[in-house]
Amino acid sequence: MTTVPRLTGEEKTVTTFPAPYAYNYLATDKWTLNFMLHNLLPNKTQVWITYDLDFIAADSPAAAGMVAARPIWMDVENGKVYPVFDVIRGSGHDGTFSYPDDADNPYGTNPPANEWTADADGVLIATAGHLHPGGLHTDLWLDRDGQRVRLFQSEAHYFEPAGAVSWDVAMTATKPDWAVAVRKGDVLSVSATYDSATASWYESMGIMVVWMADSTSGGPPGADPTTTPVDQPGILTHGHLHENDNHGGEPAADDFKDLTKAPSEPVNGTVPIDGWVYGQGDMGLATAVPTIAPGQAITYDNIDAPLGNGTWHTITACKAPCDQSTGIAYPIANADIPFDSGELGVSGPPTAGRVTWSTPTDLPDGTYTFFCRIHPLMRGAFRIDSNAPATQP
Repeated sequence: MTTVPRLTGEEKTVTTFPAPYAYNYLATDKWTLNFMLHNLLPNKTQVWITYDLDFIAADSPAAAGMVAARPIWMDVENGKVYPVFDVIRGSGHDGTFSYPDDADNPYGTNPPANEWTADADGVLIATAGHLHPGGLHTDLWLDRDGQRVRLFQSEAHYFEPAGAVSWDVAMTATKPDWAVAVRKGDVLSVSATYDSATASWYESMGIMVVWMADSTSGGPPGADPTTTPVDQPGILTHGHLHENDNHGGEPAADDFKDLTKAPSEPVNGTVPIDGWVYGQGDMGLATAVPTIAPGQAITYDNIDAPLGNGTWHTITACKAPCDQSTGIAYPIANADIPFDSGELGVSGPPTAGRVTWSTPTDLPDGTYTFFCRIHPLMRGAFRIDSNAPATQP
């Protein structure tokens, strides 16, 4: 009965070094496997992660003339275990929000996390951006002696019919002839720009891994960005991927009810989230909508996430009735009045450090629909009604 979305995933930008550069690996290096998986469905699924690694021995004839390059991790929230930020619908300027420029004191009294000071002379040889849905572009900048220049803009190209709202996207990467000379003391910085007119985007990222060859490595020189334009359009490294074929947004009356047309009912204490179901007002099961008076709040408790990992859920506002089929582009956090519970769990980042959340107390009359950002087939609703009894549920 439930609509089953296909497997999907984040954008898969490919970075290819131009000749003669390569990544130098030593037998003493330690590798860490970092992965992020979550299941969109309540049933358990066994999966495998496969990495294919090709090596060229340093004493091999194929390695002759190769020049070592190293990664420079550029991240708007660099240093955090979970380097994310929120983009709220309507924030920023002219329908876009750039981080950190449009954020309110994003780094506090700490040094800007989006900057890196070059520790040696060298040449930047390749980069590309990483964004989440809603992202438009990342930008790499260089500051030298009071002069600021943009080195590259990595643009998000959406194959998604609905626009910049899903993982059906590819980022542009630098062309093979992109080579930028940097000096020790130059300051590199990165920014990330999102569409803030369409929806809110929670737990967004803005990353650019920049590959650099030190001047002592003996590679060819790059262009001085303060005298030669280096900011050229990039290239896409892949097209539409088959895994992103299920966009959602189709009629799904068998799966979800239009609760904006359902009658009201009193709230029965704290509303549990149990077994992937919102205990009251679940769009798949409910026949009535839990209703409170203005100024009151409904508290939700994620029973699925006890101490330990458990299963995390969110309560994220979507435009009513929010009852179309689940896919990579639907639902999204596009309600006129945004709200979000965070990931209800107590397992460290990315969880909110709590399993309960209460609705805002300043909401006007209306029926509010929501979904789980982690498991978007979960939908629910609650109602604010001035005619409801003015008693705390």
